[in-house]
Amino acid sequence: MNSHPIGLFDSGVGGISVLREVQKLLPREQLIYYADSGHCPYGGKPREEIIARACVITEFLLAQGAKLIVVACNTATIAAVEHLRATYPIPFVGMEPAVKPAVAHTRSGVVGVLATGAALAGEKFHNLVAKHAQGVRMITQPCPGLVECVERGDLDGHQPRRLLEQYTEPLLRAGADTLVLGCTHYPFLRPLIADIVGPKITLLDTGEAVARQTRRVLEREQLLNDHGDGGVTWHTSGDAVDFERLHQLLMAT
Repeated sequence: MNSHPIGLFDSGVGGISVLREVQKLLPREQLIYYADSGHCPYGGKPREEIIARACVITEFLLAQGAKLIVVACNTATIAAVEHLRATYPIPFVGMEPAVKPAVAHTRSGVVGVLATGAALAGEKFHNLVAKHAQGVRMITQPCPGLVECVERGDLDGHQPRRLLEQYTEPLLRAGADTLVLGCTHYPFLRPLIADIVGPKITLLDTGEAVARQTRRVLEREQLLNDHGDGGVTWHTSGDAVDFERLHQLLMAT
């Protein structure tokens, strides 16, 4: 048994979608969440800047005693996770878009991927497609503005609806029957997306898979805590009052 906490971080509040899955699977573990809301969004920032922020946050989480860190952000995973693994002496779990399960699930042979431009441009994503998407048409759709909607707590208003209608329409027109939510903020928009695209379209994200991988790594490294009381400690580089409101809203969503 190892009672040290698991650290999780994201550019903002999106990684709370991953934290919820980790907490569900590992209810005895203490979790520390860091929202880098003062520097959100990461999309559009240079890789070196994202790496620098990831290192600052990692060192903060290490100072809190973190035994493992989940990089609960697709953009930060692509930009920084290999650097973090090479630099710090603890395990890191990163994000991976649900390309493989989407390929297995599609019946039309067309999969749409909703993500940030930075995530879609990353080598990691292109390697995933090359490895798993043979015989399937993979259509990518950058989604500027959606992260900012979630960061405001606007999960079903006019702006996110308008943006999602704009972003999903060409994917549906092309015959996509499966949509990958390739940003940790987007699961909070799942009810709105489902309302727009209809019940015949499958929506996939990787929060549950990341939670399972976190458990596997803890077991492998003999770091699992099966006897603790659980709980979450919250931190942000942004406005503390606003973050308190947001994390309570998103944990209840």
